[in-house]
Amino acid sequence: MFSFNMFDHPIPRVFQNRFSTQYRCFSVSMLAGPNDRSDVEKGGKIIMPPSALDQLSRLNITYPMLFKLTNKNSDRMTHCGVLEFVADEGICYLPHWMMQNLLLEEGGLVQVESVNLQVATYSKFQPQSPDFLDITNPKAVLENALRNFACLTTGDVIAINYNEKIYELRVMETKPDKAVSIIECDMNVDFDAPLGYKEPERQVQHEESAEGDADPSGYAGELGFRAFSGSGNRLDGKKKGVEPSPSPIKPGDIKRGIPNYEFKLGKITFIRNSRPLVKKVEEDEAGGRFVAFSGEGQSLRKKGRKP
Repeated sequence: MFSFNMFDHPIPRVFQNRFSTQYRCFSVSMLAGPNDRSDVEKGGKIIMPPSALDQLSRLNITYPMLFKLTNKNSDRMTHCGVLEFVADEGICYLPHWMMQNLLLEEGGLVQVESVNLQVATYSKFQPQSPDFLDITNPKAVLENALRNFACLTTGDVIAINYNEKIYELRVMETKPDKAVSIIECDMNVDFDAPLGYKEPERQVQHEESAEGDADPSGYAGELGFRAFSGSGNRLDGKKKGVEPSPSPIKPGDIKRGIPNYEFKLGKITFIRNSRPLVKKVEEDEAGGRFVAFSGEGQSLRKKGRKP
């Protein structure tokens, strides 16, 4: 018997582990069905046909499923996740903001490829309108909106819906790569100044320090209330013969208060009357010493002898 080996080298078996195909893309508003699919517009995931799930299940791909979308006509690309496999064959449905980033029109061709992305550690966003500053806690709003996204790509303009209003944010930077996965990650978020934002101008207050007493002539025209300057009325309706004529106040009679030069921020000081009291000192003839019970008593009833 003769035995021989026809193949000196074993034939390598090549397993395809990459998904790549082309679809015609449409916006979510073109998706047929009775259910409202507005949730697709609030995130960064697409809807693919059932044949894509059948093909992906045969491949050796990593989960979660992440895809790279490329418009070969404009050389624009982005990354996304998949939400469902219920689209018609040969068609995929994208959020409107994603079609704008790819410069795609309704029915345009898009290349869909499976990719593996690193987990995000840092991202920086720039709001495209100063209206984003009206949100009380923008970081919490963005964190809640990113739960509907699977990945981020540097340069994309994403759209989030909050309080029935759409806010657009540009992804300025992502780490550790230009395209990262944000599924189950601990990511630091930072914001850049909104597009078209101008900082308010600060009004510089010029404080003029005046030495000595100020000129009281400027206070004469600012007096509005003067005590006891009105006229009285009688119950019987008669008028008084003499009308009150208050004496005019001279500018020299107005004096400014003494400022508290020892004032400190956060400290309340109660200033009492600091005028010195006039003490009347009566000199006692006996030497100025006080002697207890040295006075003379008086009686209301005078005692007299009986006759």
